[in-house]
Amino acid sequence: MLLILGLLLVVFGVALVLLMPALWVRETHHQYSGPRAVICPETQREAGVTIDAAHAAATALSGKPEFRLSDCTRWPARVHCGQECLPQAVHNEPYTEGEVHLARPRGHIYHLPVLLAACAAWYVGMLWHSRYLFREQWMNALGLSQTEWRQLVFWYSPHLLSIAACLLFAYGVAWLQTWLAHKGVWQGILSSTLLWCAILFATLPSMFGLSRELLLIEAGYTFVAMVIVGAIIGGLSGKLHLAESK
Repeated sequence: MLLILGLLLVVFGVALVLLMPALWVRETHHQYSGPRAVICPETQREAGVTIDAAHAAATALSGKPEFRLSDCTRWPARVHCGQECLPQAVHNEPYTEGEVHLARPRGHIYHLPVLLAACAAWYVGMLWHSRYLFREQWMNALGLSQTEWRQLVFWYSPHLLSIAACLLFAYGVAWLQTWLAHKGVWQGILSSTLLWCAILFATLPSMFGLSRELLLIEAGYTFVAMVIVGAIIGGLSGKLHLAESK
């Protein structure tokens, strides 16, 4: 009985020790979550920002929370700004939806990175199915002869379809990244991976009956193309654009 009582006291003591930091983290997160209106030092116009409350709460355990922005209505075009508005954001109170009306360029897709990503994906596909990599295995998996292969090369429709597929996928990644408010190379790859998995799941029933070798070749190509498209769009979106007017 004394042993059980001792264990209960230890558990209670540990829980009590952990409770105070947990409450402090929770309070910090609650205090700095939510969008806030600030005056942008660059444009001297009102903008909406969001403090990275999770980072502030995590660093609060060291004694003093560190602040950084996780979102802004001027992003992604100004995602690499100096965040000079941060002191305003820390001291201003969050606003509720509908209380402050701020224009945000959401849904804006930068076309140049999309076109570069689509061209890169198409070029990788051309190299992937060339004689330097997997042409022979691909032809054998499809049962194509050399004559049929040459005819296929000179047809316009397969090339146009592949270009269209690359463009559609690249624009899908750009839209998904914008919708998720993702920025950066790794975030672009994450958006590309999500879309790739969704397409793979949707087309899975049509893959039954195809040879294992063909599936591996095409899966390998689409995976490499997916990574390249995500990296290009994620890394270049918001950079290859005309400077917005101040």
